[in-house]
Amino acid sequence: MIKYIGSKRRLVPLLSDLFVRSGSSSALDMFSGTTRVAQAFKARGAHVTAVDITRYGEVLAGCYVATDSDRVDMDHLAVEVDRLNGLAGHAGYFTETFCRDARYVQPFNGERVDAIRDHLEGRRDDPLFPVLLSSLVEAADRVDSTTGVQMAYLKNWAPRSHNRLELRVPDLLQGPGTAVRGNAVDLAAGLGPFDLAYLDPPYNQHRYIANYHVWEALVAWDAPEHYGIANKRVECREPHASSPFNRKPLMPDALRSVIADVNARIVVLSYNNESWLGLDELVDACSGRGHVAALAFESGRYVGATIGIHNSEGRRVGTPGHQRNLEYVLVAGPEKIVEHMVGPYGEARVEQAA
Repeated sequence: MIKYIGSKRRLVPLLSDLFVRSGSSSALDMFSGTTRVAQAFKARGAHVTAVDITRYGEVLAGCYVATDSDRVDMDHLAVEVDRLNGLAGHAGYFTETFCRDARYVQPFNGERVDAIRDHLEGRRDDPLFPVLLSSLVEAADRVDSTTGVQMAYLKNWAPRSHNRLELRVPDLLQGPGTAVRGNAVDLAAGLGPFDLAYLDPPYNQHRYIANYHVWEALVAWDAPEHYGIANKRVECREPHASSPFNRKPLMPDALRSVIADVNARIVVLSYNNESWLGLDELVDACSGRGHVAALAFESGRYVGATIGIHNSEGRRVGTPGHQRNLEYVLVAGPEKIVEHMVGPYGEARVEQAA
């Protein structure tokens, strides 16, 4: 699993339990990212559809959601991974752009990324393509030199960056699923029906295509023009790369639209108290789906809040912020089902949902 801002790692046990208690057998993860939540639903027997606007999100979903481990020869997959690990490296776009001109990954590992990715480009029609490419992305993430986002890189190489890049066989799950790339607002009404839809929209103006532009370039393999010290792909500043969820004036209507349009019996929404909408507004947005229950959990903030803000030379230019926030989880649907789902979490109930 790659390092990812907004990861729902801490909420996965809760979300998994809510899914099981709902009695659902199908699920939609509308902003799937690294697919952590989608995988949890799939592991509990769901047929999952995972949607994300990024290319890397689609590939990760292709690996962990759409691929059925029962239909994969795992011995053959292990041989394929070993084969990729044995390829001789050569410098290409990735090495020059992200390892020499910028410093996300050390050049000796960048050369291996170039060689492996060049090999995979000829296998786009291979059912194992998303599996092997996901393995490469995760391997590169384990040897990167960032704080977890790719808006910048560390002045000095991170200790992990000195390790040799090694692909691993992904932990695939049983059962089929679906991976979809696209904008949630455009897709919501046309997918399904589902028993449960999980929505975890972006919380602010920062776009995931920019936060993880290196992985986007690695998956697209299109040698894009780039700009700035971070060498972001030029697409990052084009209008089509920005979701309405990244624009404060557009976000409320976009969220209401997706909540209203999604074809699911139960809607589960996660959001936090540092974002553009307050809890009362979130409850109101969900109220059209039926009975609403709201839970709140204290959570640690992203690592950037702990280390402060640094300039391009690695000097701290800002002070660390507060390090805890509240993560809201709202459940909307038929009252009897919703109350059964949230029953064990009475201490986390928030009065505004009454």
